[in-house]
Amino acid sequence: MTAILLAGVLAGCTVGPQYKPDQFAVPAGFTDAPHAATPEEIARTNAEMQDWWAQFHDAELNALVRAAIAGNYNLKIADQRIVAEHQMRQETASAWYPQVDAMTGGGDDRYSVNIDNWPLRPGNPANRPEASVLTYGARASWEIDVFGRIRREVEASERAIDESIEARRGVLVTMLADLAGDYMDMRATQARLEIARHNVRVAQDALSLTQRLFAHGVGNNLQVSQAQTEYDSEIARLEPLQAHFDRDAHAIAVLTGQPPGALEEALAAPSPLPVMPPFPQTLPSIVVANRPDIREAERAYAEDTARIGVAVAQLYPNFSVPLTFNPQASAAYQAFQLGGMSWQFLMLASMPLIHGGRLTAQIARARATAEASRLHYRQTVLHGFQEVEDAMSDWQHDTQLVARLDRASADATLTNQRATRLYGAGLTDFLNVLSSERTLLDVQDRLAQAHQAQLRDAVTLYTAIGAGWQGRALRDTHLPVDQSQQNILAKAFSR
Repeated sequence: MTAILLAGVLAGCTVGPQYKPDQFAVPAGFTDAPHAATPEEIARTNAEMQDWWAQFHDAELNALVRAAIAGNYNLKIADQRIVAEHQMRQETASAWYPQVDAMTGGGDDRYSVNIDNWPLRPGNPANRPEASVLTYGARASWEIDVFGRIRREVEASERAIDESIEARRGVLVTMLADLAGDYMDMRATQARLEIARHNVRVAQDALSLTQRLFAHGVGNNLQVSQAQTEYDSEIARLEPLQAHFDRDAHAIAVLTGQPPGALEEALAAPSPLPVMPPFPQTLPSIVVANRPDIREAERAYAEDTARIGVAVAQLYPNFSVPLTFNPQASAAYQAFQLGGMSWQFLMLASMPLIHGGRLTAQIARARATAEASRLHYRQTVLHGFQEVEDAMSDWQHDTQLVARLDRASADATLTNQRATRLYGAGLTDFLNVLSSERTLLDVQDRLAQAHQAQLRDAVTLYTAIGAGWQGRALRDTHLPVDQSQQNILAKAFSR
């Protein structure tokens, strides 16, 4: 009893390093940020970023986001990983408590008669080879966590739960980015399809005009052949664009948890490009702390630090209390008599002595793993800053590109109109018409792609700052077990 009390006093001792967050200096702001952030601007930015997809003012995109959050299978898989980590923590924490097993049994036992029968076997005066045996009892063991091995393992399991939660948030952020990105690509592809169809009509009109002029003795069959080639080339642009649209529609459907073709018809309805949101008024560097991958890396470092303590505790004595209660008899009425009682109650202690360096190697490995996690955390932070800087730079440069291509599109449209009128009046060669049409198509297609890139830049920036998971509670992560279906023993001893 004294030993048990002493072990209880020592139970407050936990070996191994205590976790301390890594002190890592980060930039106070971003290179391309408009200005230093005020508390009010930070609060407004955080509010806008919580539902960042709403900044595009596209009702269909908002509906798809709701459907994806409810039905995406990657999110559901991440939910179950959280469940698994919770149960792993429960399994680890069970080592704190006595482990008790009940047993009972009975049957016949026969001894060999081809061995020395003297002295007579106790309880069997005639030394008969057969005997009936009835047994019942319990076995128990209890490890006293003097040096905190179990506590460190539970701590590591709790950090693993935190990791799984952050990983699930990361899945959500990635899913939102994929969905919004595919949606932007799909709408931009629709715009490019409309441009291509318009140019098909223009090429057909040019072909008809060339054929009429040739029929009236103006022009030659070379011009007719050139017009026919241009018309066929414009038609050939449609199929690759349609295939691209189909792939985006399939990807969006799968992200919402539906078969690939489920949304193809609904999404095929013409729709304008989403509204380009304004550049955030402020982008303080503290928002990078919202990135789930950074938060997950920090929790991984905390988990690996706790596992150093698990390895260190192996060097210290281990205290346990084994208990066995195992009465045996040959008749039921004898099973509860004092003579049939059999039990054992001990206080055991073990101390590692010689293991060929295995335990110290485990400690060194745990320390190296924790240091790798710390360095990975720093690398993840730097990568996060890089992604934000790149996204801001791309947004600003693509905005300038859109403005320039807008002017180029207006100029190309005017040039094409003039060339068509002059050709119709017989004042210029058809080659000028073809050249102006190709220039106009190229500029319009590049403008549509620039709009697509600009929308993608906004999605990338919102994703880079880790927006979208805030304010969204985790789903119920308890296993769907009906307590009413469990028997009374399961209810009593399920802890």
